[in-house]
Amino acid sequence: MSDSDEQTAIEEAVSWLFVPASRPDRFGKAMEAGADVVVIDLEDAVGPGEKEAARDDMVRHWPGGDRVVVVRVNDLRTEHGDADLAACRRLGPDAVVLPKTESADDVRAAAERSGAPVLPLVETARGLVSVADITGAADTVRLLFGSVDLALDLGVSDDAALDTARSDLVRWSAAHGLPQPVDGVSTAIRDTGAVSRSAERALAWGFGGKLCIHPTQVPLVHAAFEPSADQLEWAERVLAVESDGAVMVDGEMIDRPVVERARRIARRRRRDGN
Repeated sequence: MSDSDEQTAIEEAVSWLFVPASRPDRFGKAMEAGADVVVIDLEDAVGPGEKEAARDDMVRHWPGGDRVVVVRVNDLRTEHGDADLAACRRLGPDAVVLPKTESADDVRAAAERSGAPVLPLVETARGLVSVADITGAADTVRLLFGSVDLALDLGVSDDAALDTARSDLVRWSAAHGLPQPVDGVSTAIRDTGAVSRSAERALAWGFGGKLCIHPTQVPLVHAAFEPSADQLEWAERVLAVESDGAVMVDGEMIDRPVVERARRIARRRRRDGN
């Protein structure tokens, strides 16, 4: 892919599948799971004493192919952050996922050290109150929501308590012209209904994708974000009569916001068969 193709793929990606950097035997399976983006994880998926070995494994077994591959590095404020970013500079991932992002300075530092665009993971109270600053950073390409860590930092156990945070990410992404943000993981693996409901809720809140921790979650996320046949038919009717004048479709006045809604529905249609 060209740089512009890679950026477009990141901006439009719906499913983001984590794979531990310490398990290179799973890299191929992750690449074949159908996710739009594979996230090689050097942070939460790797134990404190395994970080250096996992980084070496990632470098030795870096996956090829045409999937978008990004790396979640360790927090800049830890001893492993700089080494992770240096490894990324050598490997050239499509982007780096920066955990515990709390300022535009964090974004700039990660971009300078890695040579890659940055996907800030907003997952702390400090990051949340600085989300406007983070979103406006030149090297930010899309926001990711670290809902599990944020709930821990805020001391809340009800996911509904994070709704205002979700709204903040969606609002500031739109204000700065960024793609819709990516919602946090669903910790349910066997409960497919819970995964689907979580993904449907993310879409309703204005998110454009969802982080996944298991390959079985990928098709569920795709299905949740795929427009229904009725929605696609409506969008096609609206776009077919789009004009500068006032027209009606299904009893609804068709103006610019309605046309844009139809375009967004049409763009959500997956054409890759995954």
